[in-house]
Amino acid sequence: MNRTAPGKADIASMAPFIGLPLDRIHVPATQEGYAAATAEILAAGTVGFDTESKPTFSVGESSDGPHVVQFALHDKAYLFQTHRADCHPFLIALLQSPQLLKAGFGLRSDGKHIQAKFGIRPGALVDLNQVFSRDGFQKEMGVRNAVAQMFGQRFIKSRKVTTSNWALPELSAQQRLYAANDAYAALRVLQALAIPRASLPMMDENLPQQGMHTDDTQS
Repeated sequence: MNRTAPGKADIASMAPFIGLPLDRIHVPATQEGYAAATAEILAAGTVGFDTESKPTFSVGESSDGPHVVQFALHDKAYLFQTHRADCHPFLIALLQSPQLLKAGFGLRSDGKHIQAKFGIRPGALVDLNQVFSRDGFQKEMGVRNAVAQMFGQRFIKSRKVTTSNWALPELSAQQRLYAANDAYAALRVLQALAIPRASLPMMDENLPQQGMHTDDTQS
């Protein structure tokens, strides 16, 4: 049976989705901060996940992203900035972990960028678009439509923030809110779907294998 998500007009009339506030969004910048964040994320077991990359505007220009990697827990989010090379060992451990379930929307491109930047294949990725497709939705869902479908709420996305410079040394408040809540909304949707982990479609096996290496000096 084909199913259809709410349309733009329906979504526009919905109450806004309430995401995480700034004081629940953390951007670790020290060894101690990375270690504490990594321990808390792994202990959660399941997180909302996303990445952000500086946009490219020229023909033939390739991105060296991701520049930000987001992990959302039920009450907070952690943003890792990849220009901080000392975070790479912690970040790679989280990305590769087969125990840490990382759910988001449209993760195929994120997975490819992670492989290109770090030379690793991320583990335990679940693209929620695949979950909705399996459930009869014909068009790619995306976070906005999924939030509307599951909660009857409007997830606000700003194109200005989406296409901003994610490689900045310090992220703006608007960037932190956007990045964290993209991942947080994915976690909320996953929780609302209430699908047993064993029944979720994992992306790992569908990503092409590349030569494995770790280069912690990349930015």
